[in-house]
Amino acid sequence: MSTSETAEPQERLPRQIPFIIGNEACERFSFYGMRSILTAFLVESLLLTQVPDEGARKALAKEHFHLFVAGVYFFPLLGGFVADKFFGKYRTILWLSILYVVGHVFLALFENSVNGFYAGLFLIALGSGGIKPCVSSMVGDQFTDKNKHLAKKVFAYFYFSINFGSFFASLLIPQMRKWFGASVAFGLPAVLMAAAVVVFWLGRDYYVRVPPAPGDPDSFLRVIWTGFFGKGDSFWDRAEKKHGAESVEGTRAVFRLLGIFAFIPFFWMLFDQKASTWVIQAKQMDQKVGSWNIEPSQMQSINPALVMILIPLTTEVIYPAFKRWGYELTPLRRIPIGMIIGASSYVVAGLIDRPVAAGQSISILWQLAPYLLLTIAEILVSTTGLEFAYSQAPRKMKGTIMAFWSLTNTIANIGVSQFTPLNERHKWVVGSDQFFVYAGLALVAGIGLAFYARSYKVVDFYQKA
Repeated sequence: MSTSETAEPQERLPRQIPFIIGNEACERFSFYGMRSILTAFLVESLLLTQVPDEGARKALAKEHFHLFVAGVYFFPLLGGFVADKFFGKYRTILWLSILYVVGHVFLALFENSVNGFYAGLFLIALGSGGIKPCVSSMVGDQFTDKNKHLAKKVFAYFYFSINFGSFFASLLIPQMRKWFGASVAFGLPAVLMAAAVVVFWLGRDYYVRVPPAPGDPDSFLRVIWTGFFGKGDSFWDRAEKKHGAESVEGTRAVFRLLGIFAFIPFFWMLFDQKASTWVIQAKQMDQKVGSWNIEPSQMQSINPALVMILIPLTTEVIYPAFKRWGYELTPLRRIPIGMIIGASSYVVAGLIDRPVAAGQSISILWQLAPYLLLTIAEILVSTTGLEFAYSQAPRKMKGTIMAFWSLTNTIANIGVSQFTPLNERHKWVVGSDQFFVYAGLALVAGIGLAFYARSYKVVDFYQKA
């Protein structure tokens, strides 16, 4: 057989990849579709009779929204654990996706039942969060050392499909709610999630399935346990004696990264409020643009649209340009800069909110400015941070690092959900000043991270070819 004959198949994407990408696009449409109208639905419908006071109702809706998002980013720990130890990625994705569909159906059926609706939110958080670490890692499982050069292209398609689904869902679902009501608007994501399950199942005969593995005797938690309770002179000596130098160095690397991660929740506190606080703000603005009436929830579509434009621009133009000018935008420079830009988005949003809170009618299009700033911040913090964390984690600790990365989002949303009702009760910060408080927290965190990063020793744990 000639060299060209053997090389040609390696240039083709594995035949199972379209099933995974199609599944991801449908799943992200379903998730971002329901999420785009969730805060508005809670304020305007589900909690309307339970909480007559509008201010208290908005605060409760915001609290429940962020608790839901916290669950979405907590359950990856459970999904990853179950997949790795018991059922494997394919079965975990399939079974949790079915629960995911049921959750969407509950939202459509129980639009007037608080208990039924919140049961649906729990199932969606479990399904969406549980499959999150499995789907992305399953993409990587489909490649070998012979075609790994195609993996980067597939991950680009994968990320594009996320934003593609999010963009159209954020445009369409709020309009569906306006035209046909909440039941239909929540029902369409159920249909798309069911389609995601079918598409994923259709590829069942083609997937490379990595079987679940037994417990790692040198895992992060076991190294920590030995360090505390083993025999030896010091924490690390005790751990190294039992688990070896590689596992101990991996655990040290995790701790070093946790120092970086400690600052990240202050960014997520900003970012995830675009689907709660910013939607509530948009409801009070003039939504008429020419002959078109923009639904407040539709403004969220700006974010994925900008992501699809700005990621190629930053990676292909801006980052190389800075490098040519002698100032390379390394990950540890991008992330603090991103947090500071994120803080500026809330300053702008707060300035916009001043006339809104005073009862003035200003155009909803003013929100374009903070959305642009927040999206730039997302690219600098989120996409950069995830890649950086992966590069800094030793092979055996990559799963642990990804779990901790998800937890930064959980911590942020729990923080917002708990601060909101307390602030509503005690009136610590009122009106537009809330935007400036969150901006100040992110600004301080960004500056703090910039100083911390100066002493961080960058390593390279990418797997050798």
